[in-house]
Amino acid sequence: MIIQKNFSTKIMGVINANEDSFFKESRLIGSSAITKIEQMIDDGASIIDIGGVSSKPGSEFVSPDEELTRVKPILDLIYEQKLYEKIEFSLDSYEPLVLKYALDRGFRIVNDITGLSNDEVCIIAASYDAKVVIMHMQNNPENMQIKPEYDDVILDIDDFFNKRIKKAKSFGIKEIVLDVGIGFGKTLEHNLKLLRNLEYFKHFGYELLIGASRKSMIDMIIPTSIEERLPGTLAIHLEAINTGASIIRCHDVKEHYQAIKVQEAIKKAEIL
Repeated sequence: MIIQKNFSTKIMGVINANEDSFFKESRLIGSSAITKIEQMIDDGASIIDIGGVSSKPGSEFVSPDEELTRVKPILDLIYEQKLYEKIEFSLDSYEPLVLKYALDRGFRIVNDITGLSNDEVCIIAASYDAKVVIMHMQNNPENMQIKPEYDDVILDIDDFFNKRIKKAKSFGIKEIVLDVGIGFGKTLEHNLKLLRNLEYFKHFGYELLIGASRKSMIDMIIPTSIEERLPGTLAIHLEAINTGASIIRCHDVKEHYQAIKVQEAIKKAEIL
């Protein structure tokens, strides 16, 4: 039996090096991305997650060479300025070519939305002793939101994690983070059930990551534009921390840092 662990809360700031990410404020290139990274560090981020390919519903495939072309200027600047000595960097990718380039430049985390479906990603991650985020996604970004169905979303994802954790360990991967994949092949009902029962997945003994920043599930609950979804995002993420999440992937680092610190202060207050 695995003993459930308590992990300190970490904020993972999002930087997108593409032109089609659903939240335009996160789209940055070159020196502007470095400025944003430094601001996120000052605002309280523990991890910065860089992505060169959109994974929003309906997004199309991008070649590994094109993905590398998009992220290379940022990765090179991070390496030249030794920013990896200040904070942990994660690459949101499942392409071996791009991941190897990032890991050669000080990155420590592989954030794989395919949940280690590619053996080569496992080999590369293990060879660099990288931490790996195993995310669950039904199908792929092009079709994941076309009538997603589960026998039981909790048990189905639990089975998926079981299999992928065993796979990761078989390749020698030591550090693992689990992400249930809010919005990746799930209906609103699936997302809400996962958030309500997130604590269930703590039995694996690994950190749980939640990333619901400005996602469409907020719009489904109360019609809201992407630009106005910060309050809903904070509500989801604070509740996720209450039910077991320790890594919060978000666009708005400063606002999350304040909200989390206030939540922590309340929890520490004396109960009469």
